[in-house]
Amino acid sequence: VQLQASGGGLVQAGGSLRLSCAASGRTFGNYNMGWFRQAPGKQREFVARISGSGDSAWYRDSVKGRFTISRDNAKNTVYLQMNSLKPEDTAVYYCAADRGPTRANYFMSRIYDYWGQGTLVTVSS
Repeated sequence: VQLQASGGGLVQAGGSLRLSCAASGRTFGNYNMGWFRQAPGKQREFVARISGSGDSAWYRDSVKGRFTISRDNAKNTVYLQMNSLKPEDTAVYYCAADRGPTRANYFMSRIYDYWGQGTLVTVSS
């Protein structure tokens, strides 16, 4: 699976962005998909995850109520709608694909098998 993230940019605090991640291959629906982010000088952290069917989603606490992960399996694409953005959301955002079932460690980057190249989101105050 090859992943291509896009949609990043510069936005003012309180604004919105929608990230997209396009995947290659015909088995996209078999993968749980995740978004991670990495701010300068910090470790990569989990943002959100969605099941292969799109029926279930998980979020880090700091983005709950502001971010929404979704997917369109017909288009092989996963999205991250980000609203009410804050300066602390500034980071490079990565999409990732996980072949395995969802377990308690779903937020750990090491369980994801494929990664996109990242797209930069900058939120100005």
